Amino acid sequence: MATRMNVAMRGLFATPVAALEVPDAAALNEKLAAAILRRRDQQASIQASNAGGWHSDHGLLEWAAPWAGEVIELGRGIAGQLTANRRGERVAMDWKVQAWANVNSLGHANVCHYHPGSFWSGTYYVDDGGCAADHSLGGEFEMLDPRGPGPGMYAPGLKFAGEDGASVGASEVIWPKPGLLVLFPSWLMHQVRPYRGTRTRISIAFNLSL
Repeated sequence: MATRMNVAMRGLFATPVAALEVPDAAALNEKLAAAILRRRDQQASIQASNAGGWHSDHGLLEWAAPWAGEVIELGRGIAGQLTANRRGERVAMDWKVQAWANVNSLGHANVCHYHPGSFWSGTYYVDDGGCAADHSLGGEFEMLDPRGPGPGMYAPGLKFAGEDGASVGASEVIWPKPGLLVLFPSWLMHQVRPYRGTRTRISIAFNLSL
């Protein structure tokens, strides 16, 4: 009979992705949606990662005040908890913020990209367009494995034992939900899959830099 070996194992090079469901977000989202849609009606979209849809300027904190500030402060708080110096000690950070809004409808998406010039990036869902209740509507937030295809290209049917998902070498997704705040490293390649619903999807995105 084979003897079980006492093997020490560490999950090295993990990528931190944090999610917070903001409590009692309905009233906040109503105010944010009104401010964002009003701005959309006043200003043409800029072109960034958006494939269709509307992408605002970076003045969200001014024209959607004070409600956008509530979301950003939550993001700053999460970033503060998850940031340390090289000795592992918590540090007080005075984050510089860049924030904008996205409005998508049928067929709109965001192409694969990252956010240069910042440390953390985040997204907050004001209105998911029904994606949480019906996954057939698409619109997932998709994060690509930063290790590239290497872990999965030789034997796609295998994965390394442990907590890592079965999608090693591919991607993981988060389903949008109103009131969901997601924070991730700015270098992490990500995209938004096309939305196939008929409603309006509204989200906030932001970068935190030094």
